[in-house]
Amino acid sequence: MSYLTQKTIKNNVSFSGVALHTGLDVNICIKPANPNFGIVFKRVDLKTNNLVYPNFMNVTNTSLNTTVENEFGVKIATIEHLMGALFGLGIDNALIEIDNEEVPILDGSAKDFIQKIMLSGIKVSDAPIKIIKINKKIEYSEGEKYISIQPSTLSLDIDFELKYSNKIIGNQKNKVKVYEDDLTDVYNSRTFCLFKDIEYIKKNGLAKGGSLDNAIVVKDEEVLNPEGLRNSKEFVNHKILDCIGDLYTSGYRIVAGIKCSQGGHYLTNQLLRKVFLNKDNFSILEIKEKNLPHTLINRDLLKSIA
Repeated sequence: MSYLTQKTIKNNVSFSGVALHTGLDVNICIKPANPNFGIVFKRVDLKTNNLVYPNFMNVTNTSLNTTVENEFGVKIATIEHLMGALFGLGIDNALIEIDNEEVPILDGSAKDFIQKIMLSGIKVSDAPIKIIKINKKIEYSEGEKYISIQPSTLSLDIDFELKYSNKIIGNQKNKVKVYEDDLTDVYNSRTFCLFKDIEYIKKNGLAKGGSLDNAIVVKDEEVLNPEGLRNSKEFVNHKILDCIGDLYTSGYRIVAGIKCSQGGHYLTNQLLRKVFLNKDNFSILEIKEKNLPHTLINRDLLKSIA
């Protein structure tokens, strides 16, 4: 079985839960799709104009989540954790039916998405995958926030750092090779916020569904979640998860090196927009198995699937 051909899920996978920002109950069903279909959201609560494509050009909001919208104003919000899970599992094609405008937050990480999709099984086609190869270094910055993407041979490396004055979060750094490393800690890492910011966030109509069940809350020098942290770099690992999910709005997996300091959804989206402004910046390659010595899928995840 080739892992360099396009993949979908074998069986429908359903999730139900609360949406982080709207606080509404949401149901989604991920369905198998044919090669070259891509990842497509369908708002089943709407009868017309209900398809939304998770493309970086369709991103209309990056404040505390990534929201995509079609030309008719139909939205899908908080797509980043699900997109990160699909990227990590190598799912190229899927129809995601959803009955509201925001993906459920579940436990605040991608863990539940990963586990349930893996249980459904992966269906491998004969169609070769396509990848985006970065040809030159591109940078984007705003003040102290910085992100860059540069050419790489066969890997996607993400080097990310956080800088917080809060002593619990502090300055955290991690670097991962997305196609080679065990990313369990990344996919298990939850979204987080400072306790002092909660009132402001809620005044802006966000985080109506937020709780200690789906987010890490840090107050002064204490993590309020009774179970504590899942791993020692959970804060920066969650930002890497967000970055992976946002990179998948490029449409394909990417071969590149990413370096980011104090970034987030906005910086990643602006970087992608800058990359795709000029065709000299990138190439889209159709990969034949003989051309690539290793899989573009995380090996440890594949072992689990097998």
